[in-house]
Amino acid sequence: MNHSELAAYLKSRRARIRPTEVGLPVGPRRRVPGLRREEVAQLAGLSADYYTELERGRGAQPSAQVLAALARALRLNGDQRDHLFHLADRPVPPAAHGSTAHVQPALLGLLDRLTTTPAQVITDLHETVVQNELAVALVGRHPAVRGPAASFVYRWFTEPEARAVYPAEDHPHHSRVFVADLQAVAARRGGDSEVHQMVAALRRHSEEFTVLWDTHDVALRRTDHKRIAHPTLGVIELDCHSLFSEDGRQRLLWFTAPPGSEGAAQLELLSVIGTQDLSPGPTASEQRRA
Repeated sequence: MNHSELAAYLKSRRARIRPTEVGLPVGPRRRVPGLRREEVAQLAGLSADYYTELERGRGAQPSAQVLAALARALRLNGDQRDHLFHLADRPVPPAAHGSTAHVQPALLGLLDRLTTTPAQVITDLHETVVQNELAVALVGRHPAVRGPAASFVYRWFTEPEARAVYPAEDHPHHSRVFVADLQAVAARRGGDSEVHQMVAALRRHSEEFTVLWDTHDVALRRTDHKRIAHPTLGVIELDCHSLFSEDGRQRLLWFTAPPGSEGAAQLELLSVIGTQDLSPGPTASEQRRA
């Protein structure tokens, strides 16, 4: 790992990003045209001390997830992102998939502007790549896992706890929609090995998936009316919209509710409570029984 070259590269990229490009105020006391170190750290979800160490050419080798987060924060294009991985002596991951995926610039630009509604970018295999804070508050932070389990569709059929985000009576609907969407993705990708391996694994582990897959229903999930089971606010009724990238490999999802509806009021409250868990904890007697 080339610490000094990595540090110089990060500094040069930081200096080229204007605060307005990432939704930050310019402010009268700003002494540099680019971003501050702490702002890059905040955008990437890192501690300011850790990022400062990287820019000083010190510290441990950053992980692939950290590098992907820095590439998004610094708005690097594909070549620039690959160079960042090379400097850190990390293998360059595939551009389109997994937690280290490179978010397509058009989708990332739109996500930056969706500050009052939950929104996230996912891959066509339902791997969450990046979320805004309201999306984290609504559906939870995506797990830092790799392989098939990075896909919410895979977890839906193999991990019962993944279904807690939706009320139980809605589970059959979501199962059908997920499978029909995956059928469409598999057809579009042709003989893609990644899709083939996921389908094979799901057929091995889930009888429900196998039955639905064999119906051959096909439909991309473009819009949907969802009921989200939130631990504090209860069931929130929302409309989920999708915007697809040109190649179909990534999607921007955002959640809305009609003005004046209960869902709209719950979204406003969600922006206040954020990721706090205000649900009642166990009583003293329940704790004793546990």
